[in-house]
Amino acid sequence: MSNVLLWSLVILGILGGVAAVILFFVAKKFKVEENPLIDEVESVLAGANCGGCGFAGCRNFAEACVKAATEKQSLAGLNCPSSDMSKVAGLLGLTATVAEPMIAVVRCNGTCENAPSKVHYEGADICGFANTLYAGENGCPNGCLGLGDCVKKCQFNALHINKETGLPEVDEDKCVGCGACAKACPRGVIEIRAKGKNNRRVYVACNNVEKGAIAMKNCNVSCIGCQKCFKTCPFEAIEMRGNLAYIDFTKCKQCRKCVEACPRGSIHEVNFPPRKPKETNVEQPSESKE
Repeated sequence: MSNVLLWSLVILGILGGVAAVILFFVAKKFKVEENPLIDEVESVLAGANCGGCGFAGCRNFAEACVKAATEKQSLAGLNCPSSDMSKVAGLLGLTATVAEPMIAVVRCNGTCENAPSKVHYEGADICGFANTLYAGENGCPNGCLGLGDCVKKCQFNALHINKETGLPEVDEDKCVGCGACAKACPRGVIEIRAKGKNNRRVYVACNNVEKGAIAMKNCNVSCIGCQKCFKTCPFEAIEMRGNLAYIDFTKCKQCRKCVEACPRGSIHEVNFPPRKPKETNVEQPSESKE
């Protein structure tokens, strides 16, 4: 019995040794050498793995940049919104393309005051979960639910829920426009738009696609699809998406005529100087001749 056990151990040891030798040579033959530049490029990235570049993570983005350099291509189409691309270009000996700065915009103004609650939600504090259950406390099926899925996904601490309004607010100094918050919102309330010249933007702060009469019942500042802004815009930057107006930031010239035309106050103008008061022509009473 002892001899059988001994020979069993010897055979197993020999088989293990042979397998180890085979695995060693197989690993050596099929070993993939990684370009050390990948590690260098990854080291200058933010490391947030936010997905704003369109890749699964910073490592994948670094690999794409090094591949472009190896194939003697430019970095056109490759942009990390949360990192300095000039540093990446410097490491690879390429010229970085300057991408237009982007920022997250909350296209909802259904604050506690503008859209008072009709019901009270008691459940998991997850927008994705609440969205499957009901329209929202104010009755708007397209508005912000205010439970903060976007805040939880932001890696740059650029979002927080305003307790007074119940809506998320974006910190312009911290937001890099990565788009993680927009992907997290189950209702598409958050949009990534260009920061705009001098950090000025004009957009429709509403996401409700219901007809005007219904939208008005749920929110005091909802877009009602009256098309007044659409007809006013001289640059064809506004399109009607059913009952909702949308401003194309690539066409908008920031004339702000649409802001004045909107009867609901649904269009917001951000970081513009105060408007000059309009002059009113007051007729002076004519002097009576004696």
